[in-house]
Amino acid sequence: MSEGFRARGREREDERGDDVEGRVVCGIQPVREALRVHGAKVTRLYLEAGDNPRLAALGRLARDTGVAVSGAMRGELDRLARGVHHQGALAIAPPLPTIELDLLMTPEAALVVLDGITDPQNFGAILRCAVALGSGGVVFGESQAAPLTAATFRASAGAVEHAKLCRVRSLRSAVSRLVSSGVTVVSLEADAETCLSELELRGPAAVIVGAEDKGVGKAVRQLASARARLPMNGVLDSLNASAACAVALYEIRRQRG
Repeated sequence: MSEGFRARGREREDERGDDVEGRVVCGIQPVREALRVHGAKVTRLYLEAGDNPRLAALGRLARDTGVAVSGAMRGELDRLARGVHHQGALAIAPPLPTIELDLLMTPEAALVVLDGITDPQNFGAILRCAVALGSGGVVFGESQAAPLTAATFRASAGAVEHAKLCRVRSLRSAVSRLVSSGVTVVSLEADAETCLSELELRGPAAVIVGAEDKGVGKAVRQLASARARLPMNGVLDSLNASAACAVALYEIRRQRG
């Protein structure tokens, strides 16, 4: 193992995602998106030694954008990835930027507000939905939210690089500001009387997605513009958080044509 690789491994062990120069991104697709978005700001790409054509293509992309590429053994990648499935590819990327809430409140807004989503897999999948089906804006609190770690980036399949991340100190204050600014904020709840499709969502809108075990918290729910359920056939009364987010954002897109 090179000294440079070992030093970076120790640096990642203390990472909390806020005060370091780079972050670990694992997996072929997440690394590819990091290279496409950040280019030469990706400080290094580590690829598992061998003749894997997908890894070779990733190496060419990195070199074309001016990123240094190093070979590594699987054990070295495993240690740096810290349990995240890396597929033989791992990059050191720049920190993710965050955006102020006011900048998300546009006429085309189709936002996701996360209340208590602490599982990195759910968080990452929701980020993918927000980028693919919404306007990419995701609002989440400083506490009671999954950390922005390699596991989250991996679960988003690279979508996190395109997301508009808004981390707020108070989720209640954020929801209140959205509503007062004319954004239709809908709390998704399985027992709501109104179906989501019955609401007018062609203007700026946001959906609040709560944790699967607790749902949207009462304090946040009371500030929303409306409560709504997803259309279900009665056999089940709920979906997991990322699936519910996808259905809700699709309904917003459907109404907007």
